[in-house]
Amino acid sequence: MEELFERHAEKLFVYLRHHAPSREDAEDILAETFMAALAEPKFPQLSNTAQVAWLWRVARNKVADAFRKAAFRRNVSLEQVSETMYEDEARDPEQMALRQAQAGEIHDLLRALPEAQREILQLRFGYDLHCGEIAAILGKREDTVRTMLSRTMNSLRHLYAERPFTAQARTPDQGVKQLDKR
Repeated sequence: MEELFERHAEKLFVYLRHHAPSREDAEDILAETFMAALAEPKFPQLSNTAQVAWLWRVARNKVADAFRKAAFRRNVSLEQVSETMYEDEARDPEQMALRQAQAGEIHDLLRALPEAQREILQLRFGYDLHCGEIAAILGKREDTVRTMLSRTMNSLRHLYAERPFTAQARTPDQGVKQLDKR
């Protein structure tokens, strides 16, 4: 039986994985198939070809049984749960509300900046331009743009740190640091 398992389990599993609702179900059906072979008293007397055919027929029937059972209960694979678990955290209404509130605060702070500083931030972070490209657009030297960008970011950090705190789990300058990473 061990040799039969080693030769055919992988192919059967591939078949089962394509036809079973989840990886876990495919693993269970594979185990059940070989357990049924062990429980069948006539199985050892079958020829190798007949044993393989018997295994495939049992596996196929067990897949059909799994689909019939699935009609009565909804199966969710562990893969699906783990994939959606992290997505759901990002869609959590509380997290979305906090992000929206923080974005609103940052927009208010940006409106408080002088027009030239807002323009540099927009070119750098909104359009993802580098300081050399911004300098060419504004007709300024690159080092002047770097200095302006640095001073603007420091000014924005200062404004962000001085704002009244809202109920959020962030430190005062975390949102601005996110802008720095770009």
